[in-house]
Amino acid sequence: MSITTMTLRVPDELAPVIRQAAQADGLSVNAYIVRAARRAALLDAGHQLAALGLGQDLAGEGDTL
Repeated sequence: MSITTMTLRVPDELAPVIRQAAQADGLSVNAYIVRAARRAALLDAGHQLAALGLGQDLAGEGDTL
């Protein structure tokens, strides 16, 4: 797996919330943000499939949309 470095600008009031949540989950801030981004991307993809009417075709193949 290759890794790309990205710069993320976070509002000052959100930074401590992210740090605390990451620590509570036993993750680094980087791992926490990557996990959140992955979840958001998968959710967005699911919404796109559902908008195309493909959600029922996938029923029974794992999580439903």
